[in-house]
Amino acid sequence: MFRVSRRTVVPVVLLLTFAAGIGLWLFQPWKAFTDTTVNEALPTAAGPAVQEGTQREDEAGMKGGEPSTGDRHPVDLTEGRFVTHEHDTSGIARTVRLLDGSQVLRLEDLMTSEGPDVRVYLSTRDADAVKEGLGDGAVALGKLKGNLGNQNYTVPAGTDLSAFRSAVIWCERFSVSFGAADLARVTG
Repeated sequence: MFRVSRRTVVPVVLLLTFAAGIGLWLFQPWKAFTDTTVNEALPTAAGPAVQEGTQREDEAGMKGGEPSTGDRHPVDLTEGRFVTHEHDTSGIARTVRLLDGSQVLRLEDLMTSEGPDVRVYLSTRDADAVKEGLGDGAVALGKLKGNLGNQNYTVPAGTDLSAFRSAVIWCERFSVSFGAADLARVTG
């Protein structure tokens, strides 16, 4: 008969408890059963103060080198639908220039999974290629606010959106894409 001493059991139990704690911290399995819904409105930044009649609008819709705010609406720049990678992901990604010239990435009707350390990126790679990684020059926009709903992420000032091909929901901890959306230029 096999007999286990107390001197053996205590260290084994402590080691298993420690390993279980690390596993829980790393994988956060409860997030498979939770959802966080965020429903933000599109930001309405105040447009630049321009006195009527002091500047003429040119053929490109610009006033003095700045986007015209005559229509007083944000301008959609790019848009794309999310495709699934490691987790079921759907919704729309839009880049929008606000009246003050700032830019946001807007996620609409987003549905994905929660996970540990999930972030939002702009990538120079297309949606299919980000399965292999974000690529050089990717821009982090912040932690994913919620796995469901509508949310906005500020694009850093001076970022040339024409250099980016996709918006990505990325898990930092495991270096995987939950899903991505190719960003096509909005015309019209």
